[in-house]
Amino acid sequence: MKAEGHPTLNNVCFLDVATGKRFLTRSTMKSPRKETIDGTEYFVVLRDITMDSHPAYTGEKRLVDTAGRVEKFTSKFKRGAKKS
Repeated sequence: MKAEGHPTLNNVCFLDVATGKRFLTRSTMKSPRKETIDGTEYFVVLRDITMDSHPAYTGEKRLVDTAGRVEKFTSKFKRGAKKS
């Protein structure tokens, strides 16, 4: 096999910015930010949502403000309605 046909695997630390939890793995991703953990250098990739903080995995219910969207929808279709 050709050596140049395969991507290089790097040590990567995915950091959940919401919880601060770190996921150490190997990936083809790189980052300008590096950190040494337990004597091994890792590329640090920041993530807003991971399985540690996503509501689908945590079971946490979050209230989404839909009032503004509903009002926008009703006002949009009220304009086209006939006035008697």
